[in-house]
Amino acid sequence: MAASTVQTTPAPLPPVIEARRLTKRFEGLTVVSEMSLTVGRGEMVGLIGPNGAGKTTMFNLIAGSLKPTSGELWISGREVSGAAPETRIAHGLARTFQIPRPFPEMSVLENVLVGGQQQVGESLFANFLRPSAVRARETALIDKARSLLDFVTLSHLEHQPARVLSGGQRKLLELARVLMADPDVILLDEPAAGVNPVLLEVIIERVTALNRQGVSILLIEHNMDMVSRLCSRVVAMALGKPLAEGSPADVAANPAVIDAYLGGGL
Repeated sequence: MAASTVQTTPAPLPPVIEARRLTKRFEGLTVVSEMSLTVGRGEMVGLIGPNGAGKTTMFNLIAGSLKPTSGELWISGREVSGAAPETRIAHGLARTFQIPRPFPEMSVLENVLVGGQQQVGESLFANFLRPSAVRARETALIDKARSLLDFVTLSHLEHQPARVLSGGQRKLLELARVLMADPDVILLDEPAAGVNPVLLEVIIERVTALNRQGVSILLIEHNMDMVSRLCSRVVAMALGKPLAEGSPADVAANPAVIDAYLGGGL
């Protein structure tokens, strides 16, 4: 008699980001207070709030440039509350900045290569003992960087110094740089700020393409039109605390959110 086969349902994968009651105090001033949020796999979530709401501090807590006073942060099921930023990168998390600061005299291609991981050529011994492996890895990284420059529409500028780029092009360059690490989730810090409408459409299209490929996104943005176009879910903050959560339309119509923005507008 044949043994019966028991069908089991695999356990669901954990969120790529799970912040649990994160709090950050600076000398008695509470900037983020018991803030919780999740970003699921393949999800694009907007984090909004008026100036001073604590959004950037929350981003820095997730990225690892700040350590929480209390609370926990989990990335893909790993607890990383006290981990360094490079550890979080190794776990699949990358971030951009509101004001990108590329190396101005390095070429656009060289700036992208800075984001490459596992660069064996940085080892003195590898250069002497495994030169062929070093050359192969460098060639692979250059090919990957060129492919990413093509993805962000900057291939024609690969040999130009980064200082010649416009603000929007610098944001595309930074996106290519963080993609060198093959992240599972990207923290995007105000990608629309200071960008002309033509390049903003390029950024929106590229971010959408990444999300369709399975990359999760957590987005800080004041441009609510962009948030509405990109995000299926929005989390609103005010005074360091969670204020509302839901679809972009529902959050924008929430009376508490409207009151928080009163005088500033969305």
